[in-house]
Amino acid sequence: MDIELTLLVDAIYLRYHYDFRGYAVASLKRRVKDAMIKLDCRTISQLQDRVLHDTAAFPVLLDYMTVPVSEMFRDPAYFRALRERVAPVLRTYPSLKVWIAGCSTGEEVYSLAILLKEEGLLARTLIYATDINPHVLQKAEAGVYEADRIAGFTENHRRSGAPTSLSDYYTAAYGRAVFDKTLRKHVVFSDHSLATDSVFAEVQLVSCRNVLIYFNRELQDRAIGLFHDALCRRGFLGIGSKESLRFSPRGGGFAEVVASQRIYQRTDAA
Repeated sequence: MDIELTLLVDAIYLRYHYDFRGYAVASLKRRVKDAMIKLDCRTISQLQDRVLHDTAAFPVLLDYMTVPVSEMFRDPAYFRALRERVAPVLRTYPSLKVWIAGCSTGEEVYSLAILLKEEGLLARTLIYATDINPHVLQKAEAGVYEADRIAGFTENHRRSGAPTSLSDYYTAAYGRAVFDKTLRKHVVFSDHSLATDSVFAEVQLVSCRNVLIYFNRELQDRAIGLFHDALCRRGFLGIGSKESLRFSPRGGGFAEVVASQRIYQRTDAA
């Protein structure tokens, strides 16, 4: 890692207790460069000085560092696979806990809540939605999205095999769509770092999509270990379409369920 970049992430860890030391260098460089433009800094060292001495600058940098980009029912085939292959097993549990790690601004949270409602499971489910960025967690909890995004969300929802219309779950007004508060009743939003925090509950499903690609191998292994430890016996893990467990030493604790959609099931292996 470049000296300036190393010093920046070390400074962030020491000053604000956010640990980006295990993030992929190429991705960090891109995000830091964008933050430098936003904060009018010519060098990473200048950005470090700004962040250390101007507490208002850090939330701006954090938004760039945590890549809060998502959409509802992203990769519809993944959600279709959850409906067809995972939901029937989840129905066998009297109560359910689901962990959405790296939930960003909440699009996947509401997607899964809607899917579980459509499958008759939401009433007995508690969803833990976690992220390291408190700013995006506030947006996620609000459940408000720009109306011009809804058409894309609706098409994804339809392609996921949904038996209902997405419009059943939100109210549109003044250029925004507000998702139903009854969905949020089953969600606990909380800050959690895959780099530094530990397992907090036993769950039947973990969904952590398009997060591992930003980690280096060591941090990927740590996160996969957390997911394995959090899952009950035969619990399910879903990851992003460009992610894999194949090269992780912790990957042996999972068996493929729907390989094409990166859905796995915990095994008894270590």
